[in-house]
Amino acid sequence: MKMITVHIPERYLTALESLVDDGHFPSRSEAIRVAIRDLIRNELVIPIEKGNKDN
Repeated sequence: MKMITVHIPERYLTALESLVDDGHFPSRSEAIRVAIRDLIRNELVIPIEKGNKDN
């Protein structure tokens, strides 16, 4: 995996941390990966195979 730096509004970070604290995701990084995956899936209509380590 590659590492990137992203600047987000404080309210987004607070919401992201709430999702992690509530147990929806194990980490902020995982929540962001899922959000990016879903954005790509919805906007580009690219099928992502189940079991693929990147999904």
